[in-house]
Amino acid sequence: MEYIKIFFINTALLITLAYLANLVFKHTISHASEQTKQAAWIIMAIFAGWLSSFFGYRLDDNVIFDLRYVPLIISAIAYPQPLLLILIGVSTGLLRFTFGINAAAGAGMINLSILGLICAALSPWIRRSPVSMIAKGLVVVLTVNFFNAVNIIIFGVIPFYEYVSKIMPITFPAGMALSILFALIARDFHLEHRRMLEIEQVNALLSEQTNELHKNKIILEERAKQLMLASQYKSEFLANMSHELRTPLNGIINLSELIAENDDSIDREEIQSYGSLIHRSGKDLLLLINDILDLSKVEAGKLEIVHEEVNVSELPAMLFEQFDVVAKQRGLDFTIKLEEGLPETMVSDPQRMQQILRNLLSNAFKFTHKGGVSLTVRREKRRQGAREGFWIVWEVKDTGIGIAKDKHLSIFEAFQQADGTISRQYGGTGLGLSISRDLARLIGGFITLQSQEGKGSAFSLYLPAAGQDKA
Repeated sequence: MEYIKIFFINTALLITLAYLANLVFKHTISHASEQTKQAAWIIMAIFAGWLSSFFGYRLDDNVIFDLRYVPLIISAIAYPQPLLLILIGVSTGLLRFTFGINAAAGAGMINLSILGLICAALSPWIRRSPVSMIAKGLVVVLTVNFFNAVNIIIFGVIPFYEYVSKIMPITFPAGMALSILFALIARDFHLEHRRMLEIEQVNALLSEQTNELHKNKIILEERAKQLMLASQYKSEFLANMSHELRTPLNGIINLSELIAENDDSIDREEIQSYGSLIHRSGKDLLLLINDILDLSKVEAGKLEIVHEEVNVSELPAMLFEQFDVVAKQRGLDFTIKLEEGLPETMVSDPQRMQQILRNLLSNAFKFTHKGGVSLTVRREKRRQGAREGFWIVWEVKDTGIGIAKDKHLSIFEAFQQADGTISRQYGGTGLGLSISRDLARLIGGFITLQSQEGKGSAFSLYLPAAGQDKA
């Protein structure tokens, strides 16, 4: 009966240790890496085997009967990995020497090492077999208990007849029963742990879905806001367009009507003046229509780009001739500067370059009341995205009203201006910068903006100078 008492004490100790280990696992390493969890399991299993020996039944000064192999059984079911099981078996066997170095300790070390190898041999079957976990556990319990008895018979220091007739009839069934009992209790711990993990995973998934819904809500709100703003900008655009279109159209209709009703009371000079006004109104109307057509072509991807050599010094001269008159009419300074190191020519679309620079210069003169406007052409090395190289920079700088920092991006969008009411004072459709930005992209460049409200603006058109690095 002493064997059974000690085995029950061993089982109680192992259950207590498993319960404490479960608590420690929940509150310390439950979120640790898999390697950390395995290391903790190995340490706990080896310590549990040593604890069983410490409270085992001492037949004499050297021989100890205990359930030190039970942690190995549980390890084979929980972590069926050969190296891990061999490590637990050999380490538990070596700890037997802490109770004395003798023949019985050597037999105990050999016994646990062999049991570790047997569990390692069973581990591939445990991982791959389709049978239930209960069936696998029963096979492991029976196998380990059987070979434990066989090893004691072969390597043990107890005489064969005494062990087989007096000890084994008690220890073998008791060990089997208590191993099964502990395995069932450990299985409950394992199931509880798995349920906790599933709950944590479900909570994490719900939290992730909640965050995703919150992000989607923010995105939808932002899109709704953008749609509302787009609707507002288009409404403003239509109002501005109706004004911009009506003004030249009314002028053309009224003046042409006066000429048609000429009853010789209007002299030739007055007719020429009317004709000049009709011509100017027609040009303004054509510019508006061209802006709208260009925007629609760009958005539809049907705008044709022609690459040819462009004279770098000739284009600024043409722009100077065109805008010098505007500068003198408005009492503004207009200067053009070509810095040193520029190539003579570059490859681009001259028509689109002129269109972009005309838009930028027109805006500069439109929003500048005093001071002046300048066009500077220079060569600059710059990284843009993954591309680094030399660029030809066309910088249009003015001393006008400037642009608020929070409007630096929005003014490049179609139908938008820095101020929704700005067109009432200055005119325009709000399409010029949007078209210029898209045209710059189509010819391989980009536009940057530096501006401060009340202190003027600087728009820079960057165009690639590929093949001109020797200049």
